[in-house]
Amino acid sequence: MTALLGPEISWYLAVSGFLFATGALGVLLRRNPLIVLLSLEIMLNGGNLALIGFSRNLGDGGGQIFALAVMAVAASEVVVGLGLVVALNRKRVTLDVDRLNTLRG
Repeated sequence: MTALLGPEISWYLAVSGFLFATGALGVLLRRNPLIVLLSLEIMLNGGNLALIGFSRNLGDGGGQIFALAVMAVAASEVVVGLGLVVALNRKRVTLDVDRLNTLRG
C-alpha cells in the first residue's frame, strides 16, 4: 500500500466531529431560522468531511461521490428554507422558531 500524503483519518474525524457538534449546538440553542439553517449546513458539512475522510482512507471514490450528492440535497434545502424565511419576513411575522408552529397560506 502506498503512503498517503496529508493528515491521517483521525484528524478528518476530529474536525468533522467539531463541525457537527458546533452545528448541533446552533440548532439547539438559537431561535432565528436563518441561524438554524446555517447550523444545519455546518452539520451536513461535518458529515461530508467524515465521508471524504473515510473515502480517502479506503482509497475508494464512493464516499466522495456520496458527499457530492449530499451537497446537492443541501443546496436545495437552503433554497426552500430561505424562500420560507423571506416569505415570513415579507408578511412581518416574527422570525422566532418557537413562535413558528404552523404554516398558513
